Amino acid sequence: MSNIINNVKNLRETTGAGFLDCKKALEKNNNEIEKSIDYLRKKGLAKASKKLLRVTNEGAVGVFLSPTKTLLIEINTETDFSAKNDKFLIFFEKIANFAIQMQNADNEINIQSFMETKFDNKIISNYFTDVISQIGENIVLKRLKLLNEDSKTKIFTYTHNAYKNNIGKICVALKAEIDINNENTSKLGKNLCMQIAALKPLSIDIENLDEDLIKKEKEIQLESIKSSGKPDHILSKILEGKMKKFFSEVTLVNQNFIFDDEKTVNDIIAEFNSRNGKFKVIDFSLFILGS
Repeated sequence: MSNIINNVKNLRETTGAGFLDCKKALEKNNNEIEKSIDYLRKKGLAKASKKLLRVTNEGAVGVFLSPTKTLLIEINTETDFSAKNDKFLIFFEKIANFAIQMQNADNEINIQSFMETKFDNKIISNYFTDVISQIGENIVLKRLKLLNEDSKTKIFTYTHNAYKNNIGKICVALKAEIDINNENTSKLGKNLCMQIAALKPLSIDIENLDEDLIKKEKEIQLESIKSSGKPDHILSKILEGKMKKFFSEVTLVNQNFIFDDEKTVNDIIAEFNSRNGKFKVIDFSLFILGS
């Protein structure tokens, strides 16, 4: 019974739907949260959500720089108290500095291979064993990603809810093709990183979105429109409008710019390019603690 009550509570917090609607959704979907969210959205009873539920993990995410590389890393702890402990933060930096020495291309580093790698005559996993014994909590490396920079690209970063300048609860790295690397370019790069941290886009533009995600969203929106009793001859028009709104929320360049919501990110980049040369976003990574 307590599990059902907890699921109803989680479903209400995630969707904003009422108690009885959440209870009914769970009953019809074998007590599965994700299916229940889709059910409520199709009935027009739930708010749209880009992420179904976030797993709550303590620890930190960080962003580290070298002359040609940028590293994003997440290490989890059991408590928030330990995550802010100096011993943990020093350990965090040590592991990140080891990782940034690796020669990987623009992709995620294999965790298992990394843990078996030797640095300073010691296997990485043994460093974890040592810090676990010092702090008294389980410490887990969750993910790593390296981005490489060349003469035509620049990587910009931002850390939100920081424990230290580059370690906190949200970290962003954005990679762009640029013509000129000056103060204006740096400002735009940082502002776009802050945009990503604030509005959490899923991709750069519509063509970069997962096709299955688009298909699923269309199905949900269509069912929601039908359940509202709208006449069939205007369904496609309403669906088009809802999908346009969806794309404007989940794709970076189509979002309203957080520092001037009368313009989209696309508008801001176009204005910049007309005065400062090319600035083209080619990749970004968003690390949110526990996501």
